[in-house]
Amino acid sequence: MNAEETPLYFTSGGQTLFGWIHMPARERRIDVGLVVCKPFGYDAVCSHRSLRAFAAASAAIGLPVLRFDYAGTGDSSDPDADTDQIAAWSADILAAAQTLRRESGATRVCLLGLGLGALLAARAAAGGEAICGLIAIAPLINGRRYLRELRAFQAAAVKDSTAAQANGDLEVAGFRVAAASAQTLAQTDLMTSATAPARHVLVIDRSDLPTAKPWADAMRSQGAEVEYQSLPGFTDMMSTPHAAVVPRQMIAATTLWLERLKLALPAGPVAASAPGPRMPTARASVFADDGTAVEERALFIDEQRTLFAIVTRAAGVEAAETAPGVPGGGRRGVVLLNAGATSHIGPNRMYVSLARNWAARGHVVLRLDLAGLGDSATRPGDEENLAYPPAGVDDVGVAVDFLIRQYRVKDMTLAGLCAGAYHALRAAVAGLPVNRLLMVNPLTFFWKQGNTMNDLQMSEVVRNPGIYSERVMSGKYWLKLLRGRVNLWRVGMVYVRRGWLVIESSLRDLSHRLRIRLPYDLRWDLESIAGRGVRLVFLFARGDIGQDLLKIQGGAAVKAIGDRCRVYTIDGADHIFSQSEPRALLVKLLGSELTE
Repeated sequence: MNAEETPLYFTSGGQTLFGWIHMPARERRIDVGLVVCKPFGYDAVCSHRSLRAFAAASAAIGLPVLRFDYAGTGDSSDPDADTDQIAAWSADILAAAQTLRRESGATRVCLLGLGLGALLAARAAAGGEAICGLIAIAPLINGRRYLRELRAFQAAAVKDSTAAQANGDLEVAGFRVAAASAQTLAQTDLMTSATAPARHVLVIDRSDLPTAKPWADAMRSQGAEVEYQSLPGFTDMMSTPHAAVVPRQMIAATTLWLERLKLALPAGPVAASAPGPRMPTARASVFADDGTAVEERALFIDEQRTLFAIVTRAAGVEAAETAPGVPGGGRRGVVLLNAGATSHIGPNRMYVSLARNWAARGHVVLRLDLAGLGDSATRPGDEENLAYPPAGVDDVGVAVDFLIRQYRVKDMTLAGLCAGAYHALRAAVAGLPVNRLLMVNPLTFFWKQGNTMNDLQMSEVVRNPGIYSERVMSGKYWLKLLRGRVNLWRVGMVYVRRGWLVIESSLRDLSHRLRIRLPYDLRWDLESIAGRGVRLVFLFARGDIGQDLLKIQGGAAVKAIGDRCRVYTIDGADHIFSQSEPRALLVKLLGSELTE
């Protein structure tokens, strides 16, 4: 069954929430809808593609589905810093259920929660009259235990974590847990609930580390009809975004249970006349960090409805209007590109705050999902979830053309972290009309199609010889070697490629003196881009391998280009700037370069 997938905004407790509604064929009787409740932080980033697959599979069996972002997450608006997120997000789930009923005509709603989302869904279900069922996938049951895990992650990431804990807040992988939220979590234990959260419950436990069976048994003793399964797939689903695998076995178990639930419930009214979200775009007013109102527009930017993006601009500014600030009229525009296989919110949700703050200063900012990533569709015959998709430059070109046509942008910036930096550079090499590149921690400057992230990367060639030299002094490393747990072929190839890299660098210097262009010549690319008047800005976390790679492959180009190419190094940062202090410096530098 084909399902219609449409973005929308709705409200909850004074906040504007963003979501997607998946509508089945209109002629089907709609009795039950499904609200998908995501986990927290980096878990939500990794599981984004899988939760979208859960939603699509449920819509395919006739259920309208709403997946959404809690307040302060994803594309939703930001509440006050001291808000109890656990209480607010539980209320957001009920608002989502009400929205789904209104938009689809469903009379009852089932909740599907993953990780912390399962705990939130259980809290919400207990207070929702129309909630008829609960699907808890790898549920978090004890909030205090979860807090200990978060604090352990924080301590491992930051040697001196006292600053982050000074006011009781936690910062975990770039995502914040307010002190009030921590207090509520510490007092939450689903095992102590006197009643089951719903009459019908499906618990899908992780097979590698099952913990939820006692909770399932407790709900069954409270009179709920509970089905418990322990299935594989959780670890692969929660892997890094580019390696995450959709848990097909879990999805099959979920859809089968939902079909049985529909049959078990009394029939509701036919919803053929339900309104449903019909508009091709969705708009909402949100606020930048300084309180300035900006408008966000969620839409597909191509006729095929493949490429999804969110455009952020100053409130009241309409498309195709003339704006001051750029000679000859027009506006300044920015395209933010996927950081690896993460969605358009960027790492640590960084792109959302950048877009809103830059829009408040007069820029039109487009956060793009390349085809096969985030919420964009995958083109027929192409692979999904590729950090370096073969048509990436073409997709960037569509975004640039959209801003030029729709908003009269005449000063264009391409920006991105990691793979986003790569796509920005390749788009400029291809000759797209850009004025500025803001490239954060690129890990490669050339990508051969057909390669995978598991193949030997140039970053390994640059970084790993030093690491291997250190490991030779480790007894644990030698023990792993003797047990056959070291890939000697890969180690050997690193040294072979490293030697060739040194030779290749000398050959490229010679070819430049002779004015001969060789394939994969970064120095030539940089000089060519700068020669067209494009400003190049590289920003690296100190120690990030991309900076060494720039020196090796770019040769003397950076110095030769002069002030048209700047390189910044930021201390105390990791690859995705997950810590607030170095991230704040990055944001400041990006902002100054954007407006210079």
